[in-house]
This record gives sequence, structure tokens and C-alpha cells, in this order.
Amino acid sequence: MDRRYKTFDLKNIPTDNFLMTPLELKEYIDFDVKRIYFISSPQNEKHTGSHCHLKEEDELFIMVQGSCTMVVDDGHGKEDVGLTGPKQAIFIPTKVWHHFKNMSDDAVICAVSSTNYNPERSDYCDDYQEFKQLVNKE
Repeated sequence: MDRRYKTFDLKNIPTDNFLMTPLELKEYIDFDVKRIYFISSPQNEKHTGSHCHLKEEDELFIMVQGSCTMVVDDGHGKEDVGLTGPKQAIFIPTKVWHHFKNMSDDAVICAVSSTNYNPERSDYCDDYQEFKQLVNKE
């Protein structure tokens, strides 16, 4: 079964004094980066909001520190993908439902996005039933 999202095991280079995790973005994404943001300091529920981007936003999420579970649905049903930092990343293209859950207290996720932030959220779908109808039509 072909998946639209992709997971990556990141290269980790141990040195005498630190661990280096280089990211050659060309190995993971094929879009121009317009925005980078961080998700950290999980609160009570230790999860983020569920949604998908309808038209244009592709994202690469890099687990920098800690761990979490990413819930994804690319039209094949919801799946849990465990992420541990600084070892893993996941590419989420448009029309893939996603959110993070079970975030560790020290979780830090770096998001690399193909779009600038739009406070109107016109590219977002945050209704799972609407998402399922949309992907079933395609």
C-alpha cells in the first residue's frame, strides 16, 4: 500500500563532545522553505490540534528532542507513528490528516513548511468527517 507521507531515520554523527544530526533538506523535501517553527512545552493534554492542509502546505516535522506519537491518515485510516529525537522526521504533504499526541514533557518538534503563516487558516480542514469525504472523492 503506497503512503503519501514519508518517515525518515536521521543521520546521527557521534563526536567526542556532542551528537550532530545534519539535515540536508534536499534529501527529504522538494519544496522551497518559507517558514520554520517549533512545537514545544506540551500542556495538560500533551497533544496538538488535528487537521489537514487542503491545497498548498507541505511540512517536514523533525523530532529534535523527546518523543511523541504522530497520528496520520492519508486516506487509508488513522495510523500512529512513533517519533524519537533526534533520530526521526516525517514528511506530511497536503491532504494528510495529522496531529501529535503523547508528547513527552521535553518534546521539541521543528516544523519546516512550504508556506508562510496565514492567520485566517483558509487552507485548513479541522473536521475529520469532511476530510474523509474529501479523500474518498479523489
